[in-house]
Amino acid sequence: MIGILLARIRLFIRKPLTFVIFTGMSIGFALVLGGSGGPATVQVPLYAEDQEVQNSFIGNALVENETYSFDWTSKAELEEIITNGKAEAGAILTNDGYQLIVGVDSPNAALIENTLSDLYRKQHLEEEIMTSSGLENQADQEELLNELRLSQESPVFSISNSHFRGTNTWMYDSTFQTLFGFTLFFVIYTIAYNVLPILIEKKDGIWDRIILSPVKKWEMYTANLLYTFFEGYLQVVIIFLIFRYWVGVDFNGRFIEALLFVIPYVFAIVAMSIFLTALVKTTQQFNAVIPILAISMAMIGGAYWPIEIVESEFLLALSKINPLTYGMEILNGIAVYGFQVEELLFPISILVIMGVVMMGLGIHLMEKRHV
Repeated sequence: MIGILLARIRLFIRKPLTFVIFTGMSIGFALVLGGSGGPATVQVPLYAEDQEVQNSFIGNALVENETYSFDWTSKAELEEIITNGKAEAGAILTNDGYQLIVGVDSPNAALIENTLSDLYRKQHLEEEIMTSSGLENQADQEELLNELRLSQESPVFSISNSHFRGTNTWMYDSTFQTLFGFTLFFVIYTIAYNVLPILIEKKDGIWDRIILSPVKKWEMYTANLLYTFFEGYLQVVIIFLIFRYWVGVDFNGRFIEALLFVIPYVFAIVAMSIFLTALVKTTQQFNAVIPILAISMAMIGGAYWPIEIVESEFLLALSKINPLTYGMEILNGIAVYGFQVEELLFPISILVIMGVVMMGLGIHLMEKRHV
């Protein structure tokens, strides 16, 4: 068994093209259609007529703002950016106020103006308090100012908010939809084309010759299926790692859970592939069936679009016997809905049952037909 595993690994190292193509296609489609994992930050160019404004309380607060990306530029560059439509709005700041330059009339322009007016209002309030305090010592003024800002950061009253979701509502995240959808879709091809050599080798009589050696038949099945599983799972791991550490998708803090709970789906696809291999008679039939089956599974199972928007009762019924449906349910439950493990036991159990049944039927049919 170990020898067969090593042989498959050496073959993979020499010819990794199929694996690389499907992995690259998963990443490419997810990046192009899904984005980078969050809403893009709105760029807002700023120009300060006085250097003191840039180093003031207002300047520091704008740079630290997490909603908008305020960038200091020259006046000519600011006007060019607004004219060319590269930014929706910009601002010219002075010690006493600001001038908002709007290039595109959008809700962001009003929100940017509110941000600037709030900061100037706070600064004017601090100046009034300092003036009315009567303190002349600069150290005492700075101490009072620090206490004032500290009290603003720790108000007397705290406001908390919460939200609820109805039982029939659902959440949509384009990044996770495309990432999970195309990952689960393309891994079908990777796994299926790794199971295909079993059919070819049995048909060519290679297995009959190996059986004459001390290697048992169950070891041959186990070695091939283990290798297929690990290659398929490796593809998923590589895609998730790239999106986590290169693209910046944090999986809402559930990255490890996503890697672990995708295992039942990979197992189910391996079992489905061995079952399909037992049903077809030739390689040509297999190559014709796999694209049709994979695309159908993706369309019905919610890989291309959320399954929640599907209204056809027939298609929804078909989705109940589709492994990809439960794979998407697990991953979306982890990253989008924040489900706990016990809430994911149902789709995990369904995938395991599907895998066991299809694996048993596939091997039984393959041996019965003497393929």
